[in-house]
Amino acid sequence: MSAFCRWKTTAVSPAAKNRIPPPRAAPSELSMLPRFGKNQRRGTVLRSPGQSRLWLIEAVGPTGGVSLRSDGGEEQNIKPCCYTVGKQRVGELAEKNENGEVVEGERRSDRAAEVMIAAVVTVVLGVGNRVLYKLALVPLQHYPFFLAQLATLGYVFVYFSILHLRYHAGIVTDEMLSLPKAPYIAVGLLEALGAASGMAAGAILSGAAIPILSQSFLVWQLLLSFIFLGRRYRFNQLLGCFLVAVGVIITVASGSSAGSLMEAGIFWSLLMIVSFLFQAADTVLKEIIFLNAAERLKGGSVDLFVVNSYGSAFQALFICLLLPFLSKLWGIPFSQLPNYLKDGAACFLNNGTISSGCDGAPLLPLLFIMVNMGFNISLLHLLKISSAVVSCLASTVSVPISVFLFTLPLPYLGVASSLPPGFVAGAVILLLGMLIYCWMPSLGLVSPRHRSTKP
Repeated sequence: MSAFCRWKTTAVSPAAKNRIPPPRAAPSELSMLPRFGKNQRRGTVLRSPGQSRLWLIEAVGPTGGVSLRSDGGEEQNIKPCCYTVGKQRVGELAEKNENGEVVEGERRSDRAAEVMIAAVVTVVLGVGNRVLYKLALVPLQHYPFFLAQLATLGYVFVYFSILHLRYHAGIVTDEMLSLPKAPYIAVGLLEALGAASGMAAGAILSGAAIPILSQSFLVWQLLLSFIFLGRRYRFNQLLGCFLVAVGVIITVASGSSAGSLMEAGIFWSLLMIVSFLFQAADTVLKEIIFLNAAERLKGGSVDLFVVNSYGSAFQALFICLLLPFLSKLWGIPFSQLPNYLKDGAACFLNNGTISSGCDGAPLLPLLFIMVNMGFNISLLHLLKISSAVVSCLASTVSVPISVFLFTLPLPYLGVASSLPPGFVAGAVILLLGMLIYCWMPSLGLVSPRHRSTKP
């Protein structure tokens, strides 16, 4: 195709016309024949089957631009490396994004803007998710396990309802729904194991230890992307991720005691790190699902609600199987679980004899569930158009912002918390890490699995 992009149209001689055989190709093909004439530059005569006009193209200057001129005098200018099939022109320089998908040159800036907007939306919803979770636990302070199960079942109902509407609207196709379900089962299992191990460790660890250990999530993302996606990260990206993690640790842990990590014992800290391994594996697996779906759908992309719906359904299934274990983690005997869920539902609806102390329900829990769904959708969308590491960074940035918001006089929370001493320093380091990570994005990571090869 490189030679094709270096020719310019000139007038067609009668001799050249006589050299063109009658069209025998299919209507969507082009007949091509090299043209050699006296005192004329080398070129190619084109005739599209079903059309009477002849075209000749030759190189134009050093830029490689092309102009087409028909035997009737019509002339058109085309950018470098464009081509025409029938009446349809396909153009622009082709490049690849982080997932190896071909992106047209003029759309490159649009894709970068789309990723930036999606990242900002994810950060905003991530902050709202953390703040509203704290607010939702005000009326349901004795029923956090009920809130978790309500959110899980709510996801399944809402996601499949949206999937049904998108299917009838033609957005979701039968090919998307016929993709193998084994990866979705693995997604559900990983999410359930991550939730179970996280709940077990979170019930023992101090509040300051969890955000510190959560930075292992970014490390797992980098490692798993390297192993399973073949990603090769630049030094500035690794340094940026490291500074983001350090910034979050300084921001959150500066006001806590130095021994808060070891107070509960090394086992529970390791269990929390393992829970983030499950979560990181879940996000990398979803990215693999999107990449494999693009191959199976011949360049198409699976709708994110297909992934969310089936993943949430299998997660709910595995959560139900783990209920005896999970209820014990929350200090609820399995035999008393039905009564606990019944009392939790009464408090959620804010009626009955147990409604005292449930002020703010059901508004605050419902707001949390809605924002949490929006956050999960935006996070998956960001993962789809960028990478698992970028989505992880966007989620991580929401941590210090949430810490700052908790210092404000929010309703239902009573006295606001004080700002940690190292908040400003940690925020500056985090911002520096983000800037370093984004430095020279045009040379970002590319998976060898999807890298184009030259003949």
